[in-house]
Amino acid sequence: MAFLLTRRAALTALAGTALLSACTIADDGKNTSSAGTSSEGALSTVTQGKLTIATGEPAYSPWVEDNDPASGKGFEAAVAYAVAGKLGFANSDVVWVRTTFDAAVAPGAKDWDFNLQQFSITEERKNAVDFSSPYYTSAQAVVTLKSSPVASATSIEALKGALLGAQTGTTSYKTLTEKVAPTTTPAVFNSSQDTVQALKGGQVDAIVVDLPTALYLVATELDNGVAIGQFADTTGGDQYGLVLPKGSALTAPVTQAVDALRADGTLDSLVKTWLTDSVNVPVLS
Repeated sequence: MAFLLTRRAALTALAGTALLSACTIADDGKNTSSAGTSSEGALSTVTQGKLTIATGEPAYSPWVEDNDPASGKGFEAAVAYAVAGKLGFANSDVVWVRTTFDAAVAPGAKDWDFNLQQFSITEERKNAVDFSSPYYTSAQAVVTLKSSPVASATSIEALKGALLGAQTGTTSYKTLTEKVAPTTTPAVFNSSQDTVQALKGGQVDAIVVDLPTALYLVATELDNGVAIGQFADTTGGDQYGLVLPKGSALTAPVTQAVDALRADGTLDSLVKTWLTDSVNVPVLS
């Protein structure tokens, strides 16, 4: 995921997006402190009666379609509105703002209630911000070039004789060796950049990376790249959480909302709609 995040940070920096500096309670009565619960029991948010949600600029498909989170189209846009609904906010009460990736997970006050743009939950980041429980665990996927001999592969069996590659010490490498169990010894690389360069240079027939990275590579990094399939088992994958300001009293209710969406099948349904069917990355059988 580091490869994806590094490039996402670069893109957002080039776009010139900067995190709006957070305000404090001042004489004008505007309160942009961490959200809590009012004395009446209603959720206290950055703007009372509204839920302010942040995402990246630009935001990419399939996470947000057409860079328009307010449409509710795209996996993370749909998750955001589903969480808002569980918290008791109508769609019309959701306000969208934009931030850079790095600024969102930096220490300090925020001018939003929660932020989502594929933030992996890590212990290091927890020192600066809060996370909800995970709303998505990344799958592993196979990426190749349209000129590759395995470009038309639709099953794990069809990959067994191919020369496959992955970064050492990653979930991707474990998936490659355990789920594919190739008959040809797989190529191992020290970094994600080396792994991608090996595919570009024809050193391997295909590589295994997490699904978000696969989508990013096909969209921006690889000429004639294709994600031919994903693996059904997500054990050990990166877990994505909603980011909240450190110590936010909204962390618990937002986590409860995510947990409820997981329990009632909503998250699985949204994964299928936006991260399986719509992006045409079928599950390898």
